[in-house]
Amino acid sequence: MKVKSADHMLFYASGFTLFLGIATNLTSHHQWAQTIWALGGIAGLVPALKWIIDEIRSKQMGSDILAVLSLLGTLLTSEMFASSVISLMLATGRVLERWAEGQAERQLKSLLQRLPRKAHFVNPDGSLIEIDAENIKIGDELLVRSGEVVPADGHLITTAILDESALTGEPLPRTRLIDEEVLSGVLNAGTQFRFTASNTSQESTYAGIIRLVQSAQARSAPGVRIANKMALRFVPVALLVAGGAWLITGEVSRAVAVLVAATPCPLILAVPIAVVAGMSQAAKHGAVIKGGAILELLARAEIVLLDKTGTLTHGGPAISEIQTALGISEDTILHFAASLDQYSPHIVAKAIVSTSRNRGIDLDSASDIYEEHGHGISGVIGAKKITVGQISGERPSWFTMRQPLLVAVTIDGVLSGVIGLTDPLRAESREMVSALRAAGVKDVLLVTGDRMETAREVADAVGITNIHASVTASGKMDLVRSEMAKTKGVVVVVGDGINDAPALAAAHVGVAMGARGATAASEAADVVIVEDSIDRLTHAISIAKKAHKKALQAAGIGMFLSLIAMFGGGFGFLSASGGAITQEFIDVIAILWALTTLVESPTANSGV
Repeated sequence: MKVKSADHMLFYASGFTLFLGIATNLTSHHQWAQTIWALGGIAGLVPALKWIIDEIRSKQMGSDILAVLSLLGTLLTSEMFASSVISLMLATGRVLERWAEGQAERQLKSLLQRLPRKAHFVNPDGSLIEIDAENIKIGDELLVRSGEVVPADGHLITTAILDESALTGEPLPRTRLIDEEVLSGVLNAGTQFRFTASNTSQESTYAGIIRLVQSAQARSAPGVRIANKMALRFVPVALLVAGGAWLITGEVSRAVAVLVAATPCPLILAVPIAVVAGMSQAAKHGAVIKGGAILELLARAEIVLLDKTGTLTHGGPAISEIQTALGISEDTILHFAASLDQYSPHIVAKAIVSTSRNRGIDLDSASDIYEEHGHGISGVIGAKKITVGQISGERPSWFTMRQPLLVAVTIDGVLSGVIGLTDPLRAESREMVSALRAAGVKDVLLVTGDRMETAREVADAVGITNIHASVTASGKMDLVRSEMAKTKGVVVVVGDGINDAPALAAAHVGVAMGARGATAASEAADVVIVEDSIDRLTHAISIAKKAHKKALQAAGIGMFLSLIAMFGGGFGFLSASGGAITQEFIDVIAILWALTTLVESPTANSGV
């Protein structure tokens, strides 16, 4: 568990002094024990004073104020054992809180790692020189090899097959022709190509997205701690009772006993434990929540913006339909297509090969292979001449498909079959949208960089009526901020591409589909779905609501019992040390209730 070293040291120092003092007291060295406990109390007081100052500077008032007053009171009235106990509880709560909060600052490690560090510069004589990407100049001729990321914006000198899904949300590869624009951050899904740089890597589209993410993160407001909210009500009551006890009896020890009994250990301990338990349950169900404040926000989700590609859909091409000429089976078409496509690096070819193998179709070797990237591949299988690629010429009567991507298969020059590919909808997407509404989400929006026609088709399939298509990375971020301005609730954004990262960082809660590895979206997000299933989002919201409810209940139980102990201290039934021990029993009760967050509920499997 990663926490600040100062919090660790306070925790160990407080625990060590408390138990060393107890051991010393048992050996009848009472004065030494008092000194050791005093050291423990002082160890907790010093950082607690700094926390109070920080809270005042940030215009927040939390539960730490009562702990500081209790520590001051016990030290001034020589209730050293009580001060040592309070110090340990304060340190323990701090450690738990840091664990629950997670990292406050989002790291852009994966986003930056994807940005190319090197580029292949083409000399006038055609030779290549590897240069640092930061040294790219406008007008430089660059070469991008298969599988590499484009390092700068530019215009193509040769044709290219590009996977632009990270920037546009379009899941299928695009063929770009000579003189067409190519954007940095897209992936070369075909053979090597050359282009002329139109800007530097620092001013490229991809670098601009990185700056958008950093800007959005800097402007995102932090969540407010549950403990702080409840402390705003509890602190005045505790101070009123302590002051009343002092005024009525004239005994400072009564006021100190009240403050010790009022030390908000249920807030300091039980609330973080409920939150941590909720985070643990969410992780068990495939959603990693990056901090307690995020879980609190997720519990109040009202508006959810969903990306299309990779979120509601699988994010890659898959065979949806096959049509064949009379007398030719689907398996025959798949056999010839996959036997030839196994030699191609194209993403569509890989989808065809994968489907064929999943169907148990054996592949044959091919000879005389020739591939024209962006158009097709041809070769000889057995005694037959096979071509797999774009449809050309007159369409036969048996061909009726209207798919986004069509692959023709010809046998000995005759069109014999057509394979249709789409980005398939996730089976759980429609149920997930319904479950979101059942969980209290007021509005669900589909926001995508893809075309309106495709977006509307997906939206209709899952039951979404609020559609925003052809939206850029900055456009998504602006839309998120617009929704945040219109609602008092929490706005959640779900996505998986680089173009989603700024919106994820700008939202109250960003959720990334991260099952396919570390991405820019995963780094910018507050919640990462680590299983390849979007219904984990509803599990996460359901668990967050439960954890939030348990935290409030645990804190409420603890404060009610503390209130009884406070009056006990005010009327003289409890000393400061007795109040500290009583608080320990109250802590146990509150913590045990907080831990019921770990108990599976019947709705856990439904996501509601």
